Amino acid sequence: MTLNIIFFTITIKRRHISVQEALHHQKMEKMYDEIKDRQISMYRPY
Repeated sequence: MTLNIIFFTITIKRRHISVQEALHHQKMEKMYDEIKDRQISMYRPY
């Protein structure tokens, strides 16, 4: 009889985001939303 046991250790560290990174993410999210709005307006049935 063979018993195979595997142990996993998972470590999660919280990442500290700089002000520049936060502004970049905010800008990218805003651009993504604008593009989505344009796409929706083009395909909206009238």
